[in-house]
Amino acid sequence: MKIPPMEGGRSGMKLHSMLSDGMVLQRDTHVPIWGTAGNGEEIRVSFLGKTYSTAADVSGHWRVELEKLEPGGPYEMTIWSSQAELVVRDILVGDVWVLGGQSNMELPVRRTLDLLAEEVASVNLPRIRQFAVPQTYNFQAPQQELPGGRWIAAAREDVLHFSAVGFFSARELYEKYQVPIGLVQTAVGGTPIEAWMSEGTLREVGGYEAVLEQCKDDGYVKETMRKDEERSRLWYSHLNDTDLGLQEGWFDAVCDTADWELTEVPGSWSGGRLEPLRGAVWFRKEIDVPASMLEGGVMLKLGTIVDADDTYINGVSVGSTGYRYPPRRYPVPQGLLKPGRNTIVVRVVSNQNTGAFVPDMPYKLVGSGQELDLRGMWQYRVGTSIEALEPSTFFQYKPSGVYNSMIAPLREYPVKGILWYQGESNTGQPAGYRKLFAALVRDWRRNWGSADLPFIYVQLANFGEGDDAQVNWAELREEQRRSLEVPNTAMAVTIDVGEYNDLHPQDKKTVGQRLALCARKLAYGEEHLVHSGPMYTRMEQRDGAIVLYFDHAGSGLIAGGGSGELRGFAVSGPDGRFFPAQAVISGNTVIVRHEGTSQPVHARYAWANNPSGANLYNREGLPASPFTTSGCD
Repeated sequence: MKIPPMEGGRSGMKLHSMLSDGMVLQRDTHVPIWGTAGNGEEIRVSFLGKTYSTAADVSGHWRVELEKLEPGGPYEMTIWSSQAELVVRDILVGDVWVLGGQSNMELPVRRTLDLLAEEVASVNLPRIRQFAVPQTYNFQAPQQELPGGRWIAAAREDVLHFSAVGFFSARELYEKYQVPIGLVQTAVGGTPIEAWMSEGTLREVGGYEAVLEQCKDDGYVKETMRKDEERSRLWYSHLNDTDLGLQEGWFDAVCDTADWELTEVPGSWSGGRLEPLRGAVWFRKEIDVPASMLEGGVMLKLGTIVDADDTYINGVSVGSTGYRYPPRRYPVPQGLLKPGRNTIVVRVVSNQNTGAFVPDMPYKLVGSGQELDLRGMWQYRVGTSIEALEPSTFFQYKPSGVYNSMIAPLREYPVKGILWYQGESNTGQPAGYRKLFAALVRDWRRNWGSADLPFIYVQLANFGEGDDAQVNWAELREEQRRSLEVPNTAMAVTIDVGEYNDLHPQDKKTVGQRLALCARKLAYGEEHLVHSGPMYTRMEQRDGAIVLYFDHAGSGLIAGGGSGELRGFAVSGPDGRFFPAQAVISGNTVIVRHEGTSQPVHARYAWANNPSGANLYNREGLPASPFTTSGCD
């Protein structure tokens, strides 16, 4: 359900963008109401039977502070000036949570439908709301105002636009406490942590001075963007001009395929003759569709494709996606498919990366309760091969830009706490993340004027092919684990809900549930709640083994998966080389040893980008955090 627009007058009186129809105000605190008007103009705010008066200062700014509010609503608020009247409708009072980070927090519910469609099919929770902060950046100074935005409610189709992690967290909290929940969605895909920190803090940290100064040069930013846009325009123009498939209409239902070759779909171009190709490759498959499949709506699912695609059925475009990550879910127009023989054509554009139909994802036609498997042999032909597109500069990734434009303007809006999911874009240089994270938490707490504002974050999920030689994600997770030393923080472990082949795993329900558990403990005071999986605390060397101690064992440590065998541990001797270890649970400890290591020095657990076999849990079903004892004691 869309929240109706706010009425307003014709004078210069204006409210901050978040103070609009459908807003959720934080309970149990003094909530400011603020905006702008003419110099000296008198302002009155009426809410819940009380009237608050003030006047705009010489710069036109005005502010009143409401008395502490009890949960409830919906309410109306009226704001008068000498020339205008504004009415803000459908106001709720409850708890407000800021959602921060990058794409896995930003990821909307609609991107999880392959897994969670039934979870959201009939959602009607109008007392859960979200405000999406417009995605902008500013390198000059912190902003006071937002350029727009509106509140939406978690009902009908609007829930599809919610942050999936945010929605499932909010649903847990709402069902537990029956208090309205407001989400302020600030996350921006691809952003490193330094983009979300103030300039002053980054200068204290050090190492960012040059890029901060460079980005303050508006001429440099505009010229770089102009060059990027022109380069991209020319590349795609050249791609299309040289693509034989476009010239000859290879997307048509009828096409001479005598010169086409065969390949297996799904699959990557790595290791084959297409690996170095950047350009366009056309894929084609004929399928037989039973009439019974066409009695209702039909959906074409093509997993994910690297980098982009244009997809056709029987010569008609049914969908296109311009980058690699979104699931390809294309509704088929009614009447386009016919009983019997039909043709699917996919034009895959590889602009920078090695092309692929990503394996282990759904490739099928779905309709009337039936599925048609599209995996197998497809015909293909190269449309054009050109030089790779040079990467663009994403200024939203640069230090302090989104902090200034998306976080600083929220400073007056009281919140219950922060939910944070970020780190993927810092895995290229995991060392030092802990220092940056602690500085960011201080920064945001200063911004909201709360030294102990609850800050709850997600540890990176499992991702990648499982090559133990690649451990940069494990190193980042260790930085995150050790960040728990920052007071009033909590961490949700998610190494069991990722997908090896997808940077954006769809199981955001489990992530949201675990964040909500942390919130219940940290922000709502459920002191005895088991909110976390086992956390390593210390080690002892004993009788040729290492004894590992854990907090948050809950009702006891267990080996998950039902086999009874504990997996994922390794030990090293004095030479620093690690070997897989035998691991046995003893009370709230784990004893690890390796037959060939008589003097074990260090141990580690789940130390891989994708530690898929690691299975230490507590009986409450929460996974242990990865860790290493090396350098920690």
